[in-house]
Amino acid sequence: MQYIKKDLGAFNLHMIKTEKFKTITMRIVFHSPIKKDEITKRNVLSDVLLQSTSKYSSKRSMIIEAEDLYAADIYNNTHRIGNYVMTSFILQVLNDKYTEEGNFEKAVEFMNEILFHPDIKNNCFKRDKLDVVKKNCEVSLSSIKEDPVDYSIIRLKEAYDKDSPVSYRMIGYMEDLENINESNLYLYYKKMIEDDFVDIYVVGDFNEEDLLRIIKNNFKFRKIKKKKIKLEVEHKEIRKRRLIAKEKCDNSQSKLGIICPTLKMKDYEKNYPMVLANIIFGGGIDSKLFSEIREKNSLCYSIYSVYSKLDNLMMIWAGIDRDNFDKTVELTTNILEKLKKGKFTEKDVKVAKEFYSSSITSIEESPMNIIREILTEEMTGIEPYYERVEKMNKVKKSEIVRALKKIKMDTIFLLEGEEDEGN
Repeated sequence: MQYIKKDLGAFNLHMIKTEKFKTITMRIVFHSPIKKDEITKRNVLSDVLLQSTSKYSSKRSMIIEAEDLYAADIYNNTHRIGNYVMTSFILQVLNDKYTEEGNFEKAVEFMNEILFHPDIKNNCFKRDKLDVVKKNCEVSLSSIKEDPVDYSIIRLKEAYDKDSPVSYRMIGYMEDLENINESNLYLYYKKMIEDDFVDIYVVGDFNEEDLLRIIKNNFKFRKIKKKKIKLEVEHKEIRKRRLIAKEKCDNSQSKLGIICPTLKMKDYEKNYPMVLANIIFGGGIDSKLFSEIREKNSLCYSIYSVYSKLDNLMMIWAGIDRDNFDKTVELTTNILEKLKKGKFTEKDVKVAKEFYSSSITSIEESPMNIIREILTEEMTGIEPYYERVEKMNKVKKSEIVRALKKIKMDTIFLLEGEEDEGN
């Protein structure tokens, strides 16, 4: 695999050459500092752009065109990375060697049509297309409580700090949806195209010069931008006493969430010892949380932890019976405190390193995994993934203990079920 980055002034082109896949995958990423009141509008906009264009006036005609391009797959997603919002448009198409010469270029031209030639009239998006997207968005927002896991995650983060980007609902907000119309959505479209930072990632077997020509011909961003805010989320002063919040739900199973901010960690600690600390604590298949709380004490259906370097947080999630809330929190606290005192073995460290190495190896199994990894490296400045394994293997147990001591349990949230089930 060969990685080549080209600075094209108004945007960066990231070329990842590999013969491993029969497809060529392209991801166009628009990113800007996140604003809570723009999340819903951004979601609606990205979906509206895939409804129709000036040339393809219906969703049906767009589907037919994609099929004519040997079943090209085009989709979008929006998510948050630290203090930035990322809206991506993804194209995946068979390599020309399996179709016909020029098919990839035609697929890129189709993406150009989607992004730069929207279906508008009098500087407004078409009302009927917008209504379809808004209706779908309304259904999603109305059913937000139907997935207790996702809803508990949202409510935990809001309990922690409702003003932090960490707590922003990436699904959007009903009150913002109601204010979106054909005119203000088009103004927002122009703002995104002109002002967002743009990176284009391409993974596959291609000729570098041909790809560069195709990209330059189809993506004519002009404005050069400079980042204005930090990527990592900073937190307010940590609570002296941890907050416990509860909310009732109609489900039989309860969902427990715990947020633990990481305090004043250096980059090395965030990238290496803290990653291993999370694997040992609750992020690996042999984690202390799972073995002690699930296997030994049968207090939960599932339990695990997730570490987010850019949010400076470790989060714990568990599915429990409501009567087991106090005991589960007590055991979780005890396990974390024992780890802070170094009460784990060198074998635990070795297993965590092997788990990390295995997860890194899987990156090259998927074009989207490769793009996600390169994007992360680009945004954070961390070493390439193939270099990190060697560095991770040199991490000492004492460094892991030092990182663990910088974790503080801050907010506990229980989405409380009505009835209990047997484990």
